[in-house]
Amino acid sequence: MPTRSSGSLATVLDPRGQPTSIVEPKPLASRLDTLEGKTVYLIDVGFGGGWEFLEEVVAWFARHMPGVKTVLKHKSGIMFVDEPQMWEDAKANADAVIFGVGG
Repeated sequence: MPTRSSGSLATVLDPRGQPTSIVEPKPLASRLDTLEGKTVYLIDVGFGGGWEFLEEVVAWFARHMPGVKTVLKHKSGIMFVDEPQMWEDAKANADAVIFGVGG
């Protein structure tokens, strides 16, 4: 007959993690009326499969919306660390951003 241990056998961690600070929500950017003649940055965060997926998105734009300029970029740091310079570049040079992950 099985018996139960009175001691701890494993430690279970919460996979959602714990926030280290309170994050205030911000509204999404306003929707553009059109993408025609606009520049769209596609930024890969480095997650497996993300770059390949965004390459397919660039190819889709080339086939279906050739008037849209796409710029495919790698996020230079790790995916969980903010990059203010990347956002400043996007604000200055892009009309829209697709910030993508893969999987």
